Amino acid sequence: MLNKERLKNVFYDMVKIYSPSKGEGEICAWVMDYLRARGLEPEIDEAGKAYGGNGGNIIVHVPGEKADDPICFMGHLDQIEPCKNVNPIMDGSVIRTDGTTTLGADNKSAAASIFEAYEDLRESGVAHKEFYMLFSVSEEINMQGVKHLDPKRLPCKSFVVPDATGPLGTIITAAPAANVMKVTIKGRTAHAGIEPEKGINAIVAASKAIAKMHIGRIDFETTSNIGHIEGGTATNIVTDSVWFTAEIRSRSDDKLAAETAYMEKCVRDACAEMGAECVWECEHVYPRFVLGEDSPIYKRVTEAMKAEGVAPIPTVTGGGFDASVLCGLGCESAVISTGMKDVHTKAESIDLEDMWKITHVISRLMRS
Repeated sequence: MLNKERLKNVFYDMVKIYSPSKGEGEICAWVMDYLRARGLEPEIDEAGKAYGGNGGNIIVHVPGEKADDPICFMGHLDQIEPCKNVNPIMDGSVIRTDGTTTLGADNKSAAASIFEAYEDLRESGVAHKEFYMLFSVSEEINMQGVKHLDPKRLPCKSFVVPDATGPLGTIITAAPAANVMKVTIKGRTAHAGIEPEKGINAIVAASKAIAKMHIGRIDFETTSNIGHIEGGTATNIVTDSVWFTAEIRSRSDDKLAAETAYMEKCVRDACAEMGAECVWECEHVYPRFVLGEDSPIYKRVTEAMKAEGVAPIPTVTGGGFDASVLCGLGCESAVISTGMKDVHTKAESIDLEDMWKITHVISRLMRS
């Protein structure tokens, strides 16, 4: 039988383990021990070594009747800082922190629900199809873990990923692709009070460029943002170097390309006007995500939701997740909500009743 108290306790155990992006070594060890203790044979890769992390993606095959297209249940193990010494508190049925850290419902609530659904399956001994579990690392830093996962190690094309925000029943049908830029502008230093004419102020060049960019909500499927800017030393020195980071997201590949090209033009035009130089670095961090309502995994998940009294809510989002990378590999993923709220903040919370309901949905999918 599914056990709500066990679900809560496993979730508590996981969120108390410090696991920031690149620092998931301890939580990975915990998950490996948990799975081995239940007779499974998990494997862990060395993804973290590729980007300076100490964790790896954990993959486990759950034997059963052979399936042509086995489902993989997936969650990520890293969480947003501050996440050291998490103190989960029960407020009615809502779990939150003491206000000093994030909670880690994003995305340890997924792992807890997947584990509890498997516990029920193991204890009941009911016949079922084979399936997989995948617990990735460093999802919060542009999905570094799953980007360094060897797809050959996971022979699945259909994924259930409980990593969406929003009300229970949310199932993501579309999400944007994203480009991330780092722009360095190089001017020329000079004494700002004695001979400013000899200098080229890189901050001014950057300001001129940013002022012409399209920032914020560009249209219904495209956004842009300046994330960080840094440069300069003192008010009496003409700044000779400044750098900033930016991103553009769009559910249209053509719009993403056009807005990226326009941002670069703004930078190069401003530098040409000022006599400065620029270094433009652009990374395509993940592709756009699409899940059609005629997709087999969409149908299976929404049928399971309805059977458990959860009304499906097809949703378009502006976020990115591991499933975006998987989509680029030709996989189809049902990204669903666990009910987590205010993620990436110290106000993060989750209702245990929502976790309980989504655990029933996952259990039904495992059994089918």
